[in-house]
Amino acid sequence: MSYQSFKDYNLSSDITRALNRLLFLQPTEVQQKVIPIALQKKDLVVKSQTGSGKTAAFSVPICELIDWEENKPQALVLSPTRELAYQVKEDITNIGRYKRIKANAIYGKQSFARQKLELKQKTHVVVGTPGRVLDHIQKKSLNLERLNFLVIDEADEMLNKGFIDQVESIINELPKSRMTMLFSATLPQEIAILCHKYMVDPVHIEIKASGLTTDTIEHSLMEVREDEKLSLLKNVMIIENPDSCIIFCSTQEQVEGVYQELNRSSYPCEKIHGGMKQEDRSSVMNNFKRGNFRYLIATNVAARGIDIENITHVINFDLPLEKESYVHRTGRTGRAGKVGKAISFITPFEYDLLQEIEQYIGFKIPKVDVPTKEDVARKKSKFDEKRTALPSYKKDKSETFNKEIMKLYFNGGKKKKIRAVDFVGTIAKIQGVTADDIGIISIQENASFVEILNGKGLLVLKEMKNTKIKGKQLKVHKAKE
Repeated sequence: MSYQSFKDYNLSSDITRALNRLLFLQPTEVQQKVIPIALQKKDLVVKSQTGSGKTAAFSVPICELIDWEENKPQALVLSPTRELAYQVKEDITNIGRYKRIKANAIYGKQSFARQKLELKQKTHVVVGTPGRVLDHIQKKSLNLERLNFLVIDEADEMLNKGFIDQVESIINELPKSRMTMLFSATLPQEIAILCHKYMVDPVHIEIKASGLTTDTIEHSLMEVREDEKLSLLKNVMIIENPDSCIIFCSTQEQVEGVYQELNRSSYPCEKIHGGMKQEDRSSVMNNFKRGNFRYLIATNVAARGIDIENITHVINFDLPLEKESYVHRTGRTGRAGKVGKAISFITPFEYDLLQEIEQYIGFKIPKVDVPTKEDVARKKSKFDEKRTALPSYKKDKSETFNKEIMKLYFNGGKKKKIRAVDFVGTIAKIQGVTADDIGIISIQENASFVEILNGKGLLVLKEMKNTKIKGKQLKVHKAKE
């Protein structure tokens, strides 16, 4: 059967409604092949390039198959980076919004105690990095009794980062009767062994690509001495005049140096690297998605699985030391059929490294001349015009969706023996409100948070100020962000 629309999968109305609101109308190739098999709860090994729509390929069936009534986690998604874990959690929350799917992201550099508290609440899906997930398992703060689904996302990156042993330790703690899905851009031998060892007759799906990099990316190479890179970068930016660009550096120190230089020259830019606090990293990525600035200077933390539309250029200020990283860095542009440019700087001592990259991607990267002073001078005014212009705000696909949601705080929870069904039963009786207008409900020891959908938050807030829940009058107000 051909699956041209998400309607062809016979998904529940809650999931279909959310997909429509998110403008997920036509499934990508990987989604067409994965979703019907995943809905049959068969183990899956999926080889597919970055940017192919893998997250929705596993998120849609997981959200469909989750039992909302069950309070303990039913699905675990392992991600190689904090950014990706946070993004996957957001995607699952949006796809499962009308079904009230509660997803939690757990990763390092964030309060363990706070995560432990969140995992005590009703949680359907846990998304996390292997180290922090294993930590919670060992400390008994992540309950695995009801776990039915495991997703290993970006498996080859797990291998590159040295996480495979942790992944294997996690798998050994999980219930044997579960469904496992593994997604990877490449399938090295160690990953194949993992699949054979822990999966039951997995269905293998490979999404063919023209090569390791898409044909929508124009690759080029510029030779430069190390001490002239900053000067070349500025000239390339003037010539190319990108709408949205990621500049990749090999180290945190290099990121800081490039950022300071561009910031001093009033470029609308920001930086992101592993030494920053997670909330700062998340804020930078969100602002970049929204188009609040044009140029992001980054280490490889931004190279893998981060879905930002309309990045026109990727510049490798430093050649990546791992050949796989070249694919993941340049894969940030040329997405969803759009054309992008990948420009790499190379010093005279890096040709061995370049040879490795070219052998891996299967083609030679064409070498081009550095910009001339005359070309730079001619294009400078147009560049300055765009550099000083107000940014054009980009709407996130979930923004309109989330605008219609108001989260309400109630000063009562488990200690007052209040359950999610008590909120649903009470709020759905308000005139003009139905159970479909109630989103994710979080019940804590002394407080509860209830999402009200479809722009009905103010109506519910007003009515609940004088309405009892389970015979108790609770204080209610709009929850702080």
